Amino acid sequence: MAAGRRGSAPSAALSSVPLQMLLCLGGTCSALHFLATLLMIGYKSQVFSYPQDHLALDLALLLLMGTLEAPRIYLGTKGNLTEAEGPLAASLALTGASTLLSVYFLLWQTLVLWADSVLSAMLLAVHGLEAVLQVVAIAAFLG
Repeated sequence: MAAGRRGSAPSAALSSVPLQMLLCLGGTCSALHFLATLLMIGYKSQVFSYPQDHLALDLALLLLMGTLEAPRIYLGTKGNLTEAEGPLAASLALTGASTLLSVYFLLWQTLVLWADSVLSAMLLAVHGLEAVLQVVAIAAFLG
């Protein structure tokens, strides 16, 4: 028995295994979405008439989305495994920002191909499930 735990009942772990699995899946999906979207933007800029200012905006937003993913996954994993609501709440906020960027690539980017729609819809589904599980985990940590 641990020195600081004598006489006390063992506490149940509150970290969420489904959330941890979904964060891992979300990181993989985000990386694949980033690479596929980057390749499709390159394809669209060569095959279609893609206005240069729109190309720069789409690339900048894609880079922003890719940049947000690493801290989002890190904070979500850290918050879940350490049962700390602060990092998990920060990850939830970054999930919201990443979701907005996914909606941009689903609906509002300059040229939306069928593959863009499928990739962004899958990423939105994963982000939605992550957000729900993050809220549940934060509630469990606080209660």
